[in-house]
Amino acid sequence: MLAPYACHPAASRGRLHQERMSSFRSPFQRDRDRIIHSSAFRRLKHKTQVFVEHEGDYYRTRLTHTIEVAQVARTIAGVLGLNTDLAEAVALAHDLGHTPFGHTGEDAMEALMAPYGGFDHNAQALRIVTRLERHYADFDGLNLTWETLEGIAKHNGPVTGPNAGEKHQGPLPYALAEVNALWDLELATHASAEAQVAAIADDVAYSHHDLHDGLRSGLFTEGDLMELPVTGPAFAEVDALYPGLDKMRRRHEALRRVFGRMVEDVIAVAQGRLEAARPASVDDIRHLGTTVIRFSKPLYQELKAIRSFLFHRMYRAPSVMVERARVTQVVNGLFPLFMAQPELLPPEWHQDVATARGDTELARIVADYVAGMTDRFALSEAQRLL
Repeated sequence: MLAPYACHPAASRGRLHQERMSSFRSPFQRDRDRIIHSSAFRRLKHKTQVFVEHEGDYYRTRLTHTIEVAQVARTIAGVLGLNTDLAEAVALAHDLGHTPFGHTGEDAMEALMAPYGGFDHNAQALRIVTRLERHYADFDGLNLTWETLEGIAKHNGPVTGPNAGEKHQGPLPYALAEVNALWDLELATHASAEAQVAAIADDVAYSHHDLHDGLRSGLFTEGDLMELPVTGPAFAEVDALYPGLDKMRRRHEALRRVFGRMVEDVIAVAQGRLEAARPASVDDIRHLGTTVIRFSKPLYQELKAIRSFLFHRMYRAPSVMVERARVTQVVNGLFPLFMAQPELLPPEWHQDVATARGDTELARIVADYVAGMTDRFALSEAQRLL
């Protein structure tokens, strides 16, 4: 039973290339399945979340992060009467466009691509699912539904118009502009509630697992977390209920409570905002002018304190910064090398290179190749070629 403001499969705007309907899967289920079976999805297992993939077996990779996001998205969407398959599809696709080495690689790629139309991982995800996955006989890409493409493009909010965030001021990234020219994704409006759920699930997942990974790395301790909002009360509750609990169980029980606090807050806030707005359709959600899926203001402020702590103690820790500098050199070395000698690209890329008109098109092909690399492949190619 779906709420009236959910995305109903029968009302989907369809696909860019018309296909027969499946007899046993909804359009959004097919989107989810195509994403899972894509080459780009498999490569996420060797892409950085925070720690470079080879640094430890227990740290999250971009793939395990994505799976956790999808799990949270299904839970929240199900409680709110939304389409869980669409929420899951957007969640599974949301990081397909990430470069090797996480946000460090993306920062390097943004600088390198600045003269050629810019680089943005959300826009790159669209380029992957509409162009770069080449497995089907009838079309390039995965031929996803309009609703899933919309969710990938603007799950974090409108990217044009008065409601667009500061990050989206200026021209659109070329990859997003190309897709939007083919099929208007209504970039000035908010996305569906399902896509908004995928976005908040991303925040919930990384806020939770970065605490786990930071503790495991030794960059901070449980004692440090006792001084923070949300995490401090969670550890105190576990200590009261289970005095003398061993270290690893204590850690897990406390962070499980942090996880639950975030999910319960999102659901309560969404239920209240939906009750107040009374949207009768998914288009009502898109045109509300604000998000319906969000944290409460008190919890949001508390999470800002935790993120500030993580930024200084984890994301910018000296050991992490050393690794950031090293992997930035890898991206900064490979990109100009392939620009100068595109014949070094694998043979299957040579046809695209041969038809490229000018440096801009060549740079976008090189960016597609370098951005698609896993951490380990980028490191091995740098060792071989540089």
